[in-house]
Amino acid sequence: MAVTFLLVVGVVGVMVAAIPWTAIPVIPLGIIFFFLRRYFLETSRDVKRLECTTWSPVFSHLVSSLQGLWTIRAYKAEQKFQEVFDAHQDLHSEAWFLLLTTSRWLAVYLDVICAIFVTVVAFGALILVESLDLRQVGLVLSLTLTLTGMFQWCVRQSAEVENMMISIERVIEYTDLEKEASWELGYRPPPSWPNEGLISFINVNFRHKSDGPLVLKNVYAYIHPGLKYGIVGRTGAGKSTLTAALFRLSEPEGDIYIDDIFTTSIGLHDLRKKMSVALQEPVLFTGTMRKNLDPFNEHTDNELWNALEEVQLKESIEGLPAKMNTELAESGLNLSVGQKQLVCLARTILRKNQILIIDKATSYVDARTDELIQKKIHERFAQCTVLTIAHRLSTIINSDWIMVFDSGKREEYYPPYDLLQDRNSLFYKMVQQLGEEEAAVLAKRAK
Repeated sequence: MAVTFLLVVGVVGVMVAAIPWTAIPVIPLGIIFFFLRRYFLETSRDVKRLECTTWSPVFSHLVSSLQGLWTIRAYKAEQKFQEVFDAHQDLHSEAWFLLLTTSRWLAVYLDVICAIFVTVVAFGALILVESLDLRQVGLVLSLTLTLTGMFQWCVRQSAEVENMMISIERVIEYTDLEKEASWELGYRPPPSWPNEGLISFINVNFRHKSDGPLVLKNVYAYIHPGLKYGIVGRTGAGKSTLTAALFRLSEPEGDIYIDDIFTTSIGLHDLRKKMSVALQEPVLFTGTMRKNLDPFNEHTDNELWNALEEVQLKESIEGLPAKMNTELAESGLNLSVGQKQLVCLARTILRKNQILIIDKATSYVDARTDELIQKKIHERFAQCTVLTIAHRLSTIINSDWIMVFDSGKREEYYPPYDLLQDRNSLFYKMVQQLGEEEAAVLAKRAK
């Protein structure tokens, strides 16, 4: 761009030196091109921004469809996904062709203005031919054609560069996002923290975004160390948000203490590494099985094999060609959902944390895997504080305490059997909705 600009200056200088009056049409040409470019950019920037926005859903849908091909085929949902893709593609095509149209509009106007400029110079040379040197006229006419091409190229390229800066705008947006708290602070808890696993929620409010609505409202709860707590409620009641508040995915309002240490007084790394979590969607990383089990290389191979044996995955991993060094596909696609959840359980066993949070971890697994997970949690985390968030009431009926959430508030907080004795309790009504037979089984287990 800089080289072309210098060439334009040089060409204009030669033209003016040869025939001084050519400066008269050159100056208006530059001014017209400047204002035409600015007028074009007022529209093209917004169109480019629209094109970038409509492209993201196309790409996201394509990636998610490729990752879920087996599920899509199993449920014969190809037509539905094709229709969704076509809708996204149509929106993007509309924006794309609108962008092409604006570019052609600029090209047409540039061509017309350049044609007028060449015509003015040519007719001016004809009118003043008697007072001009024909060699100079020929030079100026040839340079005029060269100059118009350079002018057009400069205008088009500068406009294209400014349009492409829309992508930079989107990157800059990420730099302006609200940052998490520091990973480490001056005060660091003892290495053995937490010793007991006592958790206190005091008047806790929580928003997922600083300007968003309250999801948790004035939550008070005292989590006794070493006990098992079941957390239930309707969809959107705020159950999983309790986990977000504990891990400080966003900064909570109010006080949360773990073994008398205020969670916001320590760094995020010190806080999060001391709690284990099993999520509804098991998280595996691209890499070896060993790296997924022990990402920080803190355990020996024997410890890893023992953990796999506990979750009944040892034989499956030994049957793989590279055993522990087998590369897992993205998101663990070469494992079943149940196997991925068991790998996460093995990783949790290896961490040996005093606090375990289970967030609907058994929702997508079969009954056998569910039973195995519950058994291992009961055996290996008997002395730990366990918070279980579940939709299946059978999963949490054996808990020591039940917390019932509704509309972001902790409405009930009693042992399960006590709640079942209160016919007006929310928990009792939730159990009764399962049917008389299932309710009777749960009531018997709650004793």
